[in-house]
Amino acid sequence: MDGKWISYLRVSTDRQGKSGLGIEAQRMSVAEYLNGGNWKLVKEFVEVESGKRINRPMLAEAIRACRAYGAKLVIAKLDRLSRDAHFLLGLEKAGVDFVAADMPNANRLTVGIMAMVAEEERRMISKRTRDALAAAKRRGTKLGGHRGVVPGNKCRALATEALKARAGSRAADLAPIIDDLQAAGKTSLRDIAQGLNDAGIPTARGTGKWSAVQVQRVLNRLGA
Repeated sequence: MDGKWISYLRVSTDRQGKSGLGIEAQRMSVAEYLNGGNWKLVKEFVEVESGKRINRPMLAEAIRACRAYGAKLVIAKLDRLSRDAHFLLGLEKAGVDFVAADMPNANRLTVGIMAMVAEEERRMISKRTRDALAAAKRRGTKLGGHRGVVPGNKCRALATEALKARAGSRAADLAPIIDDLQAAGKTSLRDIAQGLNDAGIPTARGTGKWSAVQVQRVLNRLGA
């Protein structure tokens, strides 16, 4: 077992949360699954919430931490995540890989199901596109066009907005980690950059090391 991991533990009632009932068993299950290998458990998130509810802030924090650290999410039992199938599929949309200690192959199964659904959706979209083009051709619409079209101002503006949105989302993922570093006394840009490097947080491109300039850009986005 290699790499970085984030664990997510959940209990259903306040009583269980305060007593630790169920949490220790889940923690032990995760530890047994990760036993051996060159791995690191970066953080643990504990939530007290009913499995019937989809909105769970600590799980959202765990997912955000996984993206920030480039880590995988590990849970003790599949039902600790959700009883709702579409919520499990939402993890793939979040860009986070997860493993259930009691059912390690569930991740592959979920991805397989999603791939089949996505393939069917692509097939239907392709069919609708072909049908629409055929209908346009029957109406006498001229299809095709100049291949060397230069993107207009609107296209460039949309592309710029998409890049800004991606950078903003990345900054939001890093915000809790930067807050922790600042609370620990790392307040200068250089200290924060070193803290991110020490924690193994990948840069936006996934290569190189954090610099003070990069940290400043993130802080600027968070303050925008």
